Amino acid sequence: MFTSILIANRGEIAVRIIRAARELGIRTIAVYSEADRLAPHVLAADEAYLIGPAPSAESYLRGDRIVDVALRAGADAIHPGYGFLAERAPFIRQVRDAGLVFVGPSAEAVEAMGDKTAARRRMIAAGVPVVPGTSDPLADAAEARQAAEEIGYPVLLKAAAGGGGKGMRIVQSSAEIESAFGSAGREAKSAFGDDAVYVEKYLAGPRHLEIQILADRAGTTVHLGERECSIQRRHQKLVEEAPSAVLTADERFAMGATAVAAGRAVQYEGAGTVEFLYQHGAFYFLEMNTRIQVEHPVTELVTGIDLVQWQIRIAAGEALNFAQTDVSFRGHAIECRITSEDPANSFLPSAGRIEWLEIPSGAGVRWDGGIARGYEIGLHYDPMLAKVIVHAPSRELAIDRMRRALTELRVVGVETSAPFHLRVMEEADFRAGKLDILYLDRHGDELTDFEPSDEELRVVALATVLLEEERRARRSITRIDHGDALGSGWSGRGGWTGR
Repeated sequence: MFTSILIANRGEIAVRIIRAARELGIRTIAVYSEADRLAPHVLAADEAYLIGPAPSAESYLRGDRIVDVALRAGADAIHPGYGFLAERAPFIRQVRDAGLVFVGPSAEAVEAMGDKTAARRRMIAAGVPVVPGTSDPLADAAEARQAAEEIGYPVLLKAAAGGGGKGMRIVQSSAEIESAFGSAGREAKSAFGDDAVYVEKYLAGPRHLEIQILADRAGTTVHLGERECSIQRRHQKLVEEAPSAVLTADERFAMGATAVAAGRAVQYEGAGTVEFLYQHGAFYFLEMNTRIQVEHPVTELVTGIDLVQWQIRIAAGEALNFAQTDVSFRGHAIECRITSEDPANSFLPSAGRIEWLEIPSGAGVRWDGGIARGYEIGLHYDPMLAKVIVHAPSRELAIDRMRRALTELRVVGVETSAPFHLRVMEEADFRAGKLDILYLDRHGDELTDFEPSDEELRVVALATVLLEEERRARRSITRIDHGDALGSGWSGRGGWTGR
């Protein structure tokens, strides 16, 4: 097992990895930008190193600086979390060329699944069902039009190197092809440095389901069931749950076996997610995420398997100590992503200082957070602050538990998505499991058109009074500044560095 790991990320996922590593007896090393000097992940780690200014291009995306810190700090391995450098093959090679272990798949597996057209070809060869479409990038709009007419409208033009909805256009007729081809290519070039575009059939209102897999170096690969991720906004997931409300046992078996075949097709190692579109009893390969997913906690809660610890164990050379027949599922789990966005104002980002924070707790409630009271929320990074996850014996009880947890959550200082999630938990179609990727298109207005409740107004008023009392108390105390960079409280912390 490793003695030390550097976490090349920030926020709640960095805190999550630190906790998993600490339970394994591993020393943890954090990196941080100037904007994150007092971030929770920095304070939670055994050591922390400054790697640059606030913009991610000058800090968290600087693989050279991260590798240099890992070497200077004596790390054995680097865990990338998700986002930033997690799925960048050049960084994986950089890590391994430096003699360090990358906690994740090989650069070759990342490349194989990163190019969407190449991945489609591999999946077809492996017998994995894919949405009808082209398996090579399109040369021009004329070729796109020909392919679309063969497939049948509506179609999707998609960036070959894409993800997250960037470089994607829905095309309803031949007249829209030329404009859509040009705009999709330009957006893909800007986002991914590659303007290659392909076309596939547009499925109207499918469900978005994904299968979690784990694979060790010996080639043993298992799946850990499905997650439902259909509630999305602009292709970004908002609510996730496990299991899906609609899959039958036979469908789960077939989809799980297909996901395992997809992983084996690229000799996958570690934790990965195979994503599918599901409609009318049929499922189609969408893409593979070659990293841990934001929504991994719901799988952990229904299986009892710690995915982050298994990522680390596999990277350290351990074999899976369980087989597919050992994997069982219990109860139902739901996750809500709490972001610093204002759902009543088109989900615009919200910045400010967290003046008050009350975290939900109690039976069956889990909080994966990267924030704390007094923490400054800026606009430099992804707006996700934390995740509220619940587990209960049934879906109905899990929904009720999430409602209770969301009513306990108090964040004063920035707007958050929590009121939106509370509305979702109360909405009839969600409670009935009537979901697809157009759910928010149908219900957006009723889920986001609201005024603060009386309870919310009381919480803000109480927090304001308590904060003013606290400020008065502070002004009455003579403060002593010892002059060190992170404040006088850090001068005695062993191993801490601010390089």
